[in-house]
Amino acid sequence: MDVRRADERYRGGDPAAGISSLHAFSFGPHYDPDNLRFGAVIACNEEWLDPGAGFDEHPHSHTEIVTWVVEGELTHRDSTGHESVVRPGDVQRLSSAGGVRHVERNDGSAPLVFVQMWLAPLEPGGDPSYEVVHGIADSTPYAVPEAGAMLHVRRLTAGERTAVPDAPFVYVHVVRGEVRLDGEELGPGDAARITDAKDLDAVAGSPAELLLWEMTTT
Repeated sequence: MDVRRADERYRGGDPAAGISSLHAFSFGPHYDPDNLRFGAVIACNEEWLDPGAGFDEHPHSHTEIVTWVVEGELTHRDSTGHESVVRPGDVQRLSSAGGVRHVERNDGSAPLVFVQMWLAPLEPGGDPSYEVVHGIADSTPYAVPEAGAMLHVRRLTAGERTAVPDAPFVYVHVVRGEVRLDGEELGPGDAARITDAKDLDAVAGSPAELLLWEMTTT
């Protein structure tokens, strides 16, 4: 298990434009050849957008983009005609496939915080697709078969225990709270990269929210 601390992430964004970003992997101008991906995950970005701020239209291709809103409301528009507002508890996925353009904005009156994770597809190309699952339950894994991956959301009360999926690769991101995982104490923004995960539990030291990626591929 490789633990990466919140303060080790690369700081990006454009604070003057109301955008602050933290990148857990090599990203944009920050190139780290030793930190390009883990399993299918090639990016895990924590984003803060002030009211009225956002990312203007920009392209993506050959990437599965999954977004988890922590606070506020995220407005999404893309070149295939989809427009939606994503709120806490919703899972948004944009399969960029052969190519798509989209806009992400905070059109609300409160600050917006979201975690966006990019996964490499098993096969490039295809047609873009988009969906939002509103109010996903802890007991309902979200499958991204295009990347050989499954997202598990865990919202724990203090002292509650949850099993970590047994899988060749598991990526754990702590959204909020504190958890103990295989003897390590993890806090908000911390992550664990686990190879050949088996018989592991995470125990919440305080009310916590976790995102766990169960993956079968490198």
